[in-house]
Amino acid sequence: MTRVLPMLLASLLLACNTGEGEGEVQSDRLYIESCWNGPFDLKPTFFGANPYRNTVTIRVQRGDNIQEVSDGLLVLVNDVAGIRGGQLRTPLRVGMPPGVSPPGVPVVYDPDPPLVHLVLYLHDTCHAQNSALYSIDGSIEFSALFSGNPNEESADDRLTEASFSASFADPRHIGPDGSISADQTSTVTGWFRFFFERGQPAQPFP
Repeated sequence: MTRVLPMLLASLLLACNTGEGEGEVQSDRLYIESCWNGPFDLKPTFFGANPYRNTVTIRVQRGDNIQEVSDGLLVLVNDVAGIRGGQLRTPLRVGMPPGVSPPGVPVVYDPDPPLVHLVLYLHDTCHAQNSALYSIDGSIEFSALFSGNPNEESADDRLTEASFSASFADPRHIGPDGSISADQTSTVTGWFRFFFERGQPAQPFP
């Protein structure tokens, strides 16, 4: 019992630290049809990263509830090794994920797709409407990026730190020629910094 109690307390302390970080996600005017049209401040309190092979999905969110009922930002990063190997502190183009296009518009092959895709979701605030906006232009710069190894022991390699400025829109509002009204786009800026911590609820690993 004397051995088990310290171990239990240690595990509880680690669980409390999971998802900690700091950052901002803001817009002077965020537009989501039938839901939001004005200044926006996410005020995130939860930061997590899910690695898979050479990609990592970063979640910057208000609260630690599941994504489907929360407000937050998803950052989908491809080619983690390549970015870490030579593109840190370099602005990277962001855009919509491959396969996402306006309804009725054929998906066009892009030989040089963006390595990073941003999705802003307001599933808590706009639960009755479609509340996902996708980055259609802009950039993000990583000064540090988690290695993607769930068993990473180096603190430096568990750190993710980035800043971004991007234009967001609902893909349904984009015309066949790729154009979209300025009234239906939103400029969102932000930054985040956190260390990867393995465990629930930040990462779905045992």
